[in-house]
Amino acid sequence: MQTQQPSQGRIRRAVNDLVLAEMFLVQATIESATAIGDGFNALGERMALLDDPAASSGESITDALAHIADGAIEPYTTRFRFFQQMRSQDD
Repeated sequence: MQTQQPSQGRIRRAVNDLVLAEMFLVQATIESATAIGDGFNALGERMALLDDPAASSGESITDALAHIADGAIEPYTTRFRFFQQMRSQDD
């Protein structure tokens, strides 16, 4: 049985894609952690004002948590979409 060796170009492309994806992952993780931290700070401030109806922003705790989740996931989705576009342009 004869095995086919992958071409050097395909191996190089796979390694380049892996490195690029890892760089995007690191960037997204940093942005996501920042969004979570900022969201928790805002949530803490909002919870401290719960006893003062005049200071309420009108946003519920559930809405605030949903906003934090959206902010945390957005860097990953944006970079994944960008990576897919880069890959499709190279093909």
